[in-house]
Amino acid sequence: MTLSVENLTVRTTTGRVLLDEVGWEVPSGGRLGIIGESGSGKSLTAQALLGLLPDGMRATGSATLDGRQLLGLREREMRTIRGRRIAMVFQEPLTALDPLMTVGRQIEGPLHLHTALRGAAARTRAAELLDLVALRDHARILRSFPWELSGGQRQRVALAMALACEPDVLIADEPTTALDVTLQDEILTLLAGLIERTGVTLVFVSHDLPVVARVAEQLVVMREGRVVETGPASQVLSAPTGDYAKSLVAAARSVSALPTTEGR
Repeated sequence: MTLSVENLTVRTTTGRVLLDEVGWEVPSGGRLGIIGESGSGKSLTAQALLGLLPDGMRATGSATLDGRQLLGLREREMRTIRGRRIAMVFQEPLTALDPLMTVGRQIEGPLHLHTALRGAAARTRAAELLDLVALRDHARILRSFPWELSGGQRQRVALAMALACEPDVLIADEPTTALDVTLQDEILTLLAGLIERTGVTLVFVSHDLPVVARVAEQLVVMREGRVVETGPASQVLSAPTGDYAKSLVAAARSVSALPTTEGR
């Protein structure tokens, strides 16, 4: 399973170019990090892959999953891919989760949509997914509403939902930005463990280079809607070639130690 993006361009109906011929590829089981400042096109790229672009925007180019073209699919076709083949975790789980539905109903939602699990079988699977993301108090969590949980618990629930149907690709869009440093560390450690255990392909989107460096094998650096540098994480972090990538690495090193990438 390979997720391949070529010449991905997003324009508004007025002709303004928001993404300009973006391209990258991540193989099965790979871990790709997309880094860039706010407005660089990171999240827009993820939205284009899943057919979630806001009204007034149109994507052209190519985005294929195992050779199947994703761009231009009808909503009915895309629904068979979202959550089943490609799942996404968003930046703020409190807004991504439905405040009027219990956690149990929300985790069971993808199971009802993409699998034959119902009733007790779906509830058992939901409890198993909570175990996977280290939420042990199954009964309480499943009957809780999102606003009754902590930020870290909500993000774990979002991960459980994303992994419910064992997707091939997990897109994590700024999944730790809304958390404090301690919770951020917990979620990153959990995510790294989940990747190892499930073998899911990861696309991790963030503006925080040290965070991306903890989980990514390959890096894509974006600026103003364009890819300005790509390469193995170890190479980009130790010897960036472009001025923008150099400035990102220098800024990151000035405020924190970048994780080692030796052996990746």
